[in-house]
Amino acid sequence: MTERERTTGQGDPPPASPLPWAPPPGKPKVPAAPRLAAVTEEMSGVAWARPMQGVVATTPGRGDFHEVEGDGLSDTTSDGDTSKGVLETRDVSCWFGSNKVLERVSLVMRPRQVTALIGPSGCGKSTYLRTLNRMHELVPSARLSGQVLLDGRDIYGQGVRVTDTRLKIGMVFQKPNPFPSMTIAQNVLAGLRLAGIKVDNKDALVQECLTRAGLWTESRFRLNESGAALSGGQQQRLCIARALAVRPEVLLMDEPCSALDPISTGVIEQTIAELSQEITIVIVTHNMQQAQRVSHRCALFLVDGEGQPGHIVEQGRTEQVFGDPHESRTADYVGGRFG
Repeated sequence: MTERERTTGQGDPPPASPLPWAPPPGKPKVPAAPRLAAVTEEMSGVAWARPMQGVVATTPGRGDFHEVEGDGLSDTTSDGDTSKGVLETRDVSCWFGSNKVLERVSLVMRPRQVTALIGPSGCGKSTYLRTLNRMHELVPSARLSGQVLLDGRDIYGQGVRVTDTRLKIGMVFQKPNPFPSMTIAQNVLAGLRLAGIKVDNKDALVQECLTRAGLWTESRFRLNESGAALSGGQQQRLCIARALAVRPEVLLMDEPCSALDPISTGVIEQTIAELSQEITIVIVTHNMQQAQRVSHRCALFLVDGEGQPGHIVEQGRTEQVFGDPHESRTADYVGGRFG
């Protein structure tokens, strides 16, 4: 497939109507939400897709990576399967300028499961994650080839709006990033406002999303306080609630617990487990114990040497990848002998 240049500046401007939540009496009025172009890095979305029969891609000069045998779950191609919430990439390669950072990554992320992307720093995991909702193209020099499919449709295809993609594929970043000028409730509703989506009962939606994110009990009497007043773990759950408000099918998480204490990490992991019963989750993590605790499937990314692009060495069920890997490099990495 021909390499395709990606540029920024796509997407529609948000409506000018104010958010419904106001600060408590006596406090200054909360400023209007920033425009979409100013918060693209901070906002999230959601996704739809269909599964594909066990993918085994060939990387030139490396041989085939290993795909563990099926586990009895639906894993058919997008040709005829009507399942929603499956995200699929086919031979995705990425560049920053002339520097190739990913080579021919093919992976199916199944519905209502957690897929963990593991591997040492610098092997392209976060770059790959950002291609899944078109964040990669925000870098002016960024390019990619291959396909990213939601429900069998290439999200980079002609006529597919970037704003629609990010409403379907949500993202939670490594560092919690609530809008400090907004209240907790306004933060939850921010994505809806920026997308121009109206809901009949905003109070009920705020409660629902905060409950699903595991934050309602701690925040229900603080809805008009600034989102920045929450602790780090609470702010991360607020960002999850914000992503859930636009009804995602897929949620991407880039090391969501790396800056959190063990107790907050445990709460986030419990939230991930509960959400995975409803939506597809893809998580990047350097914590091997966390990958084993939260994920159903894993994909190990490695590089073959300095300056070489990252690629998938092995993928499959988590218990198989950690307990009986096919590749010696996988055994060495998950066993802590390098990385």
